[in-house]
Amino acid sequence: MNKKRTFRVQDFVGLMNSLYPPGLAEDWDNVGLHVGDPRAEIERVAVALDPSEWAVESASALGAQLLVTHHPLIFRPLKSLQPQDEVGRTLFAAVRRQVAVFCAHTNLDRARNGLNDWLAETIGLQKCQPLLLGSGDLYKLVVFVPVEHQESVAEALFSAGAGHIGNYDCCSFRSEGNGTYRPGVGSNPFQGKIGQTEVAAEVRLETVVPREALSRVVAKMLKAHPYEEVAYDLIALNNQRPDVGLGRIGELPEPVGLDVLAGRLKDILDGSTMRVVGEAGQQMKKVAVCGGSGVSVLREAARRGADLLVTGDVKYHDAQLARELGVALIDAGHFGSEHLMVDRLAATLSQAAAERGLDIEFLPLVGEADLFRQI
Repeated sequence: MNKKRTFRVQDFVGLMNSLYPPGLAEDWDNVGLHVGDPRAEIERVAVALDPSEWAVESASALGAQLLVTHHPLIFRPLKSLQPQDEVGRTLFAAVRRQVAVFCAHTNLDRARNGLNDWLAETIGLQKCQPLLLGSGDLYKLVVFVPVEHQESVAEALFSAGAGHIGNYDCCSFRSEGNGTYRPGVGSNPFQGKIGQTEVAAEVRLETVVPREALSRVVAKMLKAHPYEEVAYDLIALNNQRPDVGLGRIGELPEPVGLDVLAGRLKDILDGSTMRVVGEAGQQMKKVAVCGGSGVSVLREAARRGADLLVTGDVKYHDAQLARELGVALIDAGHFGSEHLMVDRLAATLSQAAAERGLDIEFLPLVGEADLFRQI
């Protein structure tokens, strides 16, 4: 009989970081484990939009040892910790119920298969791309490999997450040349003799690596490489990454009138109301989305030719700017544009855990409501 594998909070952190790297989060954000013992064992994980006392109590009632939320529990440094305020009540409830709390916020927004991809897919957008691209998250890896080992080393790099450019993978550049070295006393050379200069036919293998996969890629490379001492370079790039970023932009299958589309989104996103900026019959084809408070992407949406931006928390002067830029707006609300992450994240984590052979249950918390009500 196979013994059931123990899964701990720290293992979950590793799983989340592989899917939604914390390096993708904005500098002002606070993502990761907010409360809980990294060594604690877990079998059930609850997923909610907001870290509230209700969410913690609901997670505990379902037998979950960990709660994953989109919005941070601790956003600013705490000057005191008291059960009279919302954060304090939630923290005390988490400790009392022994429920760890983990947050994935702007990293979930920017990552592939994250909130904005889900929002774009739910709306029905096609040919989607990130709207605001990030930079500084890529490295060029250059490694020198014996000719006959280039494929095995390249495969190790690609399997660890290197070589992705847009919709292409296994991307590399290779050039042949000669490497020289002289093994010293105590060395164990792959070829050649101690004290004699060796000339070896080698391949210069180059590829790109996202920052979050760097340590994993290097470890796999060193393991696959036949040399005792591996010569390689890591070069930080300022290139923009085409696969991640804030917001998404894509196209509807066919043009739709603004008010007709707003009515559809009200049903699709379960929104109690939609605020709309623009002419009712104006035809929408190219659409940008940004869940939560996403008006910051408005100018970029206009520059990219969007007819419409779907987001939340639109202010009066934002609406004025949108009119000036010729971009329609649908304000689906902060909650309305983000709460779909509960079901989608639970499903994504369930699949990722199953692929890794982990017997962990992920439970979306139902019953969470928008803070605002219509009268």
